[in-house]
Amino acid sequence: MSDKQEVATRKSGEVERAEREPALVIVPPADVFEQAEGITLQLDMPGVDKERLNLQANRDTLLIEGTARLDMPEGMTALYADVRSTIYRRSFVLSDELESDKTEASLKDGVLTVRIPKRAELRPRRIQVRVE
Repeated sequence: MSDKQEVATRKSGEVERAEREPALVIVPPADVFEQAEGITLQLDMPGVDKERLNLQANRDTLLIEGTARLDMPEGMTALYADVRSTIYRRSFVLSDELESDKTEASLKDGVLTVRIPKRAELRPRRIQVRVE
């Protein structure tokens, strides 16, 4: 097995044609955690900023889409790239015990964290015992 890769070049017409082809979509890796209060999802989406992120939650579906910005340093041209797409997309089916209208999300260092609480009547609660 060789540790060298060949660099292919394209004629200018080939580059234009390639840009019109449908974009490939990356399914970001995700971790899902369940707590008593709800669930937390963490997705790796490097290069995506808040302005290029779209989250849609409805009753039973959570859709997450993002576009990464891959800026080239000034004066440089890429001859080869392992990354062929900058579009992330993933969807999740949500249980009816979750309140999707109360979904919260945060983005830090390329990791998107989404929290969806359980309905209040399904969360564990402490019962106060009276002494008589």
